[in-house]
Amino acid sequence: MSPRPYKLGQRQAASEQTRSRIITAAREILMASDGFASFSIDQVARQADVARMTVYHQFGSKSGLLEALCDSLAASGGMEQIATAFRQPNPLDVLNEYLHIFSRFWDADRLVTRRLRALAALDPDFEQVICARDERRRQGVRVITERLVQQQVLPPDAPLDEIVAILFTLSSFETFEALAGPAQGLQEVAPLVCRLAGAALQINASIPNTGL
Repeated sequence: MSPRPYKLGQRQAASEQTRSRIITAAREILMASDGFASFSIDQVARQADVARMTVYHQFGSKSGLLEALCDSLAASGGMEQIATAFRQPNPLDVLNEYLHIFSRFWDADRLVTRRLRALAALDPDFEQVICARDERRRQGVRVITERLVQQQVLPPDAPLDEIVAILFTLSSFETFEALAGPAQGLQEVAPLVCRLAGAALQINASIPNTGL
């Protein structure tokens, strides 16, 4: 039997371990009380104890590394549940679960998320990654809003863009952070976000109760 498949497997495992170590290093830098504002490939490479070119080999660019870090945060924050949420037939149930999923995600790693989003205001690479992910969240909200109209939860002349903007804002990290403050977390904030969304829909529709 040729040893080649075994060696390929070993190399793949080693590459995955290196990749994981680099992502962990990036996360540690963002969690540090000092130095996170000067986040760089060189800094990550030193933290991970790898060569600078190893980081580029694994991720291609700083944006690629940030995408991988965000993917890791999404996986640990339970974002895979969104697909299941969208399979529910009732769009109000979809919206309710969508808001809960994002609340859980924002709560899962608040410090790293806070710093990622703060650096997006200063660094074009961070901005590109964060804006792209925000746009995906906005598109999810738009799909839900369109379903609310299609299933006559909202009237056909409902101000679609306005409702999308409101729900997008309510599902954001900034809203979660403002409502949570220093003392509250998921259990208090998620139901409040859902109630605010329900109130926004009632303003824009002749329905007595959204169920949110």
